[in-house]
Amino acid sequence: MPSKPVSPPASSVRVIKKYPNRRLYDTETSSYITVTEVKQLVMSSTPFVVRDVKTNEDLTRTILLQIILEEEAGGAPMFTEAALCNMIRFYGNAMQSFLGSHLERNVQAFMDMQVKLTEHKNGLTPESWAQFMSFPPPAMQGVLGNYVEQSQNMITQMQEQMKKQAEQVLGAFVPKR
Repeated sequence: MPSKPVSPPASSVRVIKKYPNRRLYDTETSSYITVTEVKQLVMSSTPFVVRDVKTNEDLTRTILLQIILEEEAGGAPMFTEAALCNMIRFYGNAMQSFLGSHLERNVQAFMDMQVKLTEHKNGLTPESWAQFMSFPPPAMQGVLGNYVEQSQNMITQMQEQMKKQAEQVLGAFVPKR
């Protein structure tokens, strides 16, 4: 009787291979998958990496951006055109890395806040979550406080970094006080 294949440990990273014909191959299930199925991996918090089959280049970010593009084009966009334009303007800017880390921390803080709310409100549906967020009661102040405080700290850090950069750039032209 043939032995049953041993599945990788839960902590291992699932490898998805991307072929030149744009097909994605899941090495764990030994089958081709779609971008929609990769989205399901994201939604289930399954760690994975997408690698080019020829070069072994990591294409994970490219696939994640493709998922975001499809979601944005799907009729209920998360980002306004103004927000997208502003993000594009940061590419090549001295503050590019700061914006990325700022967005990442704020999204994580928002997710942490959502987890705390869910813990306090069992059975919170997306609809009730939206209603809850549109009319924040006084009890929300404590939950939102950490998020707001972190955002304020990030803005203060950004202002300090911009001030230092301006002083460095303009230091030769501006007389010292």
